[in-house]
Amino acid sequence: MPLGTIDWNLMFVPTRSLLEFVVRGSLMYLLILAGFRIFRREAGELSVSDLLVVVLIADAAQNGMADEYKSVTEGVTVVATIFGWNFFLDWLAYRSRFVYRLLHPPALLLVHNGHIQGRNLRSELMTRQDLLAQLREQGVEDVRSVKKAYLESDGRVSVIRNDPNQSSRQRERRSS
Repeated sequence: MPLGTIDWNLMFVPTRSLLEFVVRGSLMYLLILAGFRIFRREAGELSVSDLLVVVLIADAAQNGMADEYKSVTEGVTVVATIFGWNFFLDWLAYRSRFVYRLLHPPALLLVHNGHIQGRNLRSELMTRQDLLAQLREQGVEDVRSVKKAYLESDGRVSVIRNDPNQSSRQRERRSS
C-alpha cells in the first residue's frame, strides 16, 4: 500500500459480527471482575472495577489501534461494551444490596483490641510485615494502640484507634 493511501473500508468496516465482540468483551469483563473479587488484595486507591476498566480499555484500545482487530469499529465496540458493563454493574449495585455485596466484599477484621488476627491475614495472603507497614502508613507505631483494623473491599486498611481516655474513664468508674 503506497504511503498516504488509506483503506477506509478496512479501517471502519468490521470483519466479524459486532455481537461477537460484545460477547467477548462481556465475558472478559465478568471473568476478570470475578477474579478480582476473589483475590481482592492491594487494589490501591482505585476500586477494583475502576482498575479493571482501565486495564481492559487500554488493551482493547491498543488492539483497535494496532490492527489486531481488523477495524476501528471492532475496537470501539469492545471499549463501549466494557464501559457499558462497568456502568450497568455500578448502577445495579447502587440499586440492589445483593449485587452490592457481590461486587464489594465485606471488610475483613485484621486487628482486634491490639491483637493481630492471624487467620484473616493468612486468608488474604498478607504477612504480619505487610500489615505493620499499612499501619505505619496510617500513623500507628504500635499495634496495641489499635482497637480495630480492617482490610476494606478496595484493598486499603482502615484503622480505629483505642481511645486513650477510655482506660482512664474505666479506672475512674471502678474507684467510684
